[in-house]
This record gives sequence, C-alpha cells and structure tokens, in this order.
Amino acid sequence: MAADGGQDLITLTVDKLSADRVSESVTCPSCGAVSLFIGTTRDHFEGKKVIRLEYEAYSPMAESELRKICSEVRTKWPSVRHINIQHRLGVVPVTEASVIIGISSPHRKDSLEAVKYCIDTLKATVPIWKKEIYESGEPCWKENKECLWGDTGKDPKQS
Repeated sequence: MAADGGQDLITLTVDKLSADRVSESVTCPSCGAVSLFIGTTRDHFEGKKVIRLEYEAYSPMAESELRKICSEVRTKWPSVRHINIQHRLGVVPVTEASVIIGISSPHRKDSLEAVKYCIDTLKATVPIWKKEIYESGEPCWKENKECLWGDTGKDPKQS
C-alpha cells in the first residue's frame, strides 16, 4: 500500500487476464481518470503466422522490479492513486492479453503518462521472457527492443 492509501497490485499468473477486473481495482471516488494499457498476442511477426506466445519469468525478481516501477511512478506522478500491473505467464493465445496495466489519478494527464512509463519500463527491466510459436512449428525466444540486458542474436533467457 502506498503512503497515501493508494494500492500497488502486482500479479503474475497463468490465468486469463481481465481488463474489467483491473479497471475496477483502480477505480476510486477521488479519481476522474483510469488509464489502461492492454498488450495482446497478435497473429503475425515479420511475415510469420504466430499461433500463440509463451511467457516465463523469474517471479521473485520480476515482482521486485514491478514494485520498483510502482515506486518510480509514485515519485514522478504523486497524484497517482492506484496501480495494478498484471502479466500473464505460460501460454497466451492470439487476441488474449499478455499484460494489463491500470492506473488511476484525479486527472487524465498523470495516469496516461504513468501507464506509458510503466509499460516501457516493464519491457526494459522486468525479467519476463517471451517465446513466439509459429504456425510452421518453430519457436523463437524474443527479447524486447527496450530490454536493457539484451544482446541481439542470443537467447534472451541466457543473457
């Protein structure tokens, strides 16, 4: 719980994510803005047909990094009330959500900026790895272009 009574909710789960549940969890009477980011599995990458994604994480470190992001958000945007970051692990079929971030604040500017910061920082710093499974059968571990520990051409889980 944040010092102002706001909540920082962090979830890593194999269960299907719900934008409605995330939105409801950050809604409060003092906030006129709830901003959401929903990252979904798309059906293609560089001309290849993607049939699903698979995510793995080192959960203790991922959760620690996500808490750090929440703390940074609260420093940069003190009016932020509630933060909910959910990331799915395991298999995520096409069109389903891999990550949902919800942030509430009294006014839209802070929550919109905070959500963008949150997803950009998550992609760069949180140890969650993505494997794309293509229709042709070959899997490919992907690293985010924002990833701070990455080295192009290597398996991102071995960095």
